[in-house]
Amino acid sequence: MSADLEFDSLQAMRDVQHFGEEGGVVPVIDVAATSTFLDPADMERAFRGEIEGCYLYSRHMNPTVTAFGKKLAAMEGAEAALGVASGMAAIACTLERLCQHGDHIVCSRSVYGGTYALLANVFPRRGIRVSFVDINDLAAVNAAFTPQTKVLYTEALSNPLLETADIPGLARIAHAQKAALVVDNTFTPLSMRPLHHGADVVVYSCTKYISGGSDMIAGAVVGKRDFVQSLVDVNHGPVMLGGAVMDARVAHELYLRLDHLPLRMEAHGRAAQFLAQKMKSIGVRVLYPGLEGHPGHALFRALGVHEFGFGGVVSIDCGSPDRARRLASLLQTEKFGLYAVSLGFSRTLMSCPSLSTSSEIPEAEQKAMGLNPALLRLSIGYTGRGETLWERFEKCWKTL
Repeated sequence: MSADLEFDSLQAMRDVQHFGEEGGVVPVIDVAATSTFLDPADMERAFRGEIEGCYLYSRHMNPTVTAFGKKLAAMEGAEAALGVASGMAAIACTLERLCQHGDHIVCSRSVYGGTYALLANVFPRRGIRVSFVDINDLAAVNAAFTPQTKVLYTEALSNPLLETADIPGLARIAHAQKAALVVDNTFTPLSMRPLHHGADVVVYSCTKYISGGSDMIAGAVVGKRDFVQSLVDVNHGPVMLGGAVMDARVAHELYLRLDHLPLRMEAHGRAAQFLAQKMKSIGVRVLYPGLEGHPGHALFRALGVHEFGFGGVVSIDCGSPDRARRLASLLQTEKFGLYAVSLGFSRTLMSCPSLSTSSEIPEAEQKAMGLNPALLRLSIGYTGRGETLWERFEKCWKTL
């Protein structure tokens, strides 16, 4: 995999320093809902957008949310980032800012179920058309564009099929058509850097790896400063006017957790690689980009940052939905993992995507995108001994 020597995400994050009110080594949590103006005229200027960086009201901007955004932007090598209420808020507000009635979006067919439902069920009611395509077929992607296309949307590593997006190729197509490339990088923070490869906007569900604790809901938008600031514009900003703001307490937690995100991502990737190889060795049908037989392996190696591996999610074909449920139940009983949606937790989380996180996608579309109802998705945690966990998995697999 290619380690980019021109930009060091870890050093960039480390070099972001904010001091507490009394000189503390971390910033304070500013929970004020509104801010004081010594001159009443300045408040009027703030509402007119004439004072840059002015704190007015926490639905507009908040110092703690700003601190988190600066650190996340540093990690991505971006001009700016904004924390929002959830990953879905990040997606919805980004696309709403980029599109209006009459516009068109080209979207990867293999996306998170909530994203699919938003684009297939909600956006058409706003007069925004969406075409779902095989994101690995660049000719089909290009053919799906119309003069009204404003956005090409994909996931860097798709949920749950783990398809690797050719971000440089997609960026060339989008930019040739005067459209923006938006990439959801939730599965691969640090190991993928979409902006470096030509993406215009990156969105995150911070609920997952960036949090790492499965104890909060949050999202983020990363990109050019003008675009990020437009999200909180007092007259047109979808975050400001839609109210999808991040709480200061959540921003403070995430600010602190970014420091150990590199250690966690490295550990997730190492554990997932070990288990995926072991599973393959006993004949389990495994989807994992770290395996040489995976269709996106070479592309991930070319685009990824080597030290963080190939992500922490492994999907396996259990043969039937009933066998997938039975295996998950056995694995939970044997304390291999927990049967729950979401991912990025310190412990392994398991779910059957076709019947849960992708259930919003119609059965025919699931079949077209290659989503097998027998698939069991494993978000591999990093706690515990790898060999012990493997012994538990192998025991359950043989029992099944």
